[in-house]
Amino acid sequence: MAKKSKKQQSGGTPATVALTAAGTAFTVHAYDHDPASPSYGEEAAEALGVSPDRVFKTLVADVDGALTVAVVPVAGSLDLKALASAVGGKRAAMADPVAAERTTGYVRGGISPLGQRKRLRTVLDASARTHPTICVSAGRRGLEVELSATDLAALTDAVFAPIGRAG
Repeated sequence: MAKKSKKQQSGGTPATVALTAAGTAFTVHAYDHDPASPSYGEEAAEALGVSPDRVFKTLVADVDGALTVAVVPVAGSLDLKALASAVGGKRAAMADPVAAERTTGYVRGGISPLGQRKRLRTVLDASARTHPTICVSAGRRGLEVELSATDLAALTDAVFAPIGRAG
C-alpha cells in the first residue's frame, strides 16, 4: 500500500497533491454535498455561486476500446462523436462506471481530471479557454479546484476541442 503524503493525510486529495507538486496556482472550494442532488456539477455551481459554464464535469468515455477523459461544462453535455474525432477515434460511448472509478481512483461525482491512478487521454472542451479560470472536481464530492484551463491542459496533457453541447 502506498504511503500517503502529509497533504493527503490532512485532507488533500491526489488532485490537490498533484497541483501542489507541480507548483500550479489553484484555489480549493469546499461545499456541503447533498447526496440527493441530481447533478453533482450543477450542485457545485450553485453552492459556489459560479456560473455553470465555468464549472466543468469530468466524464470518462470509451473511445475505440480506450478509456478517455472528457472535461465539459456542467451546463451542457458531452458530444461523443466530437470526442472520438478529437482523439482520432471512430466510436465513443460512456465508460462503465465501475471501470471509470477503478481506473481513475475516484468515485463518480468526484472524478477529477488531475491525480488519476492511471493517466488517461484527456480532452478539454474548447469553451474553457474563454474563462480566466474554471472549476473542476478536486477528487471528492463537495470539493472543487479552480485553476486556469491552460494549466489544467498542461498538467493532464489535454487537447482542446469543441466536445461540449449546450444544455
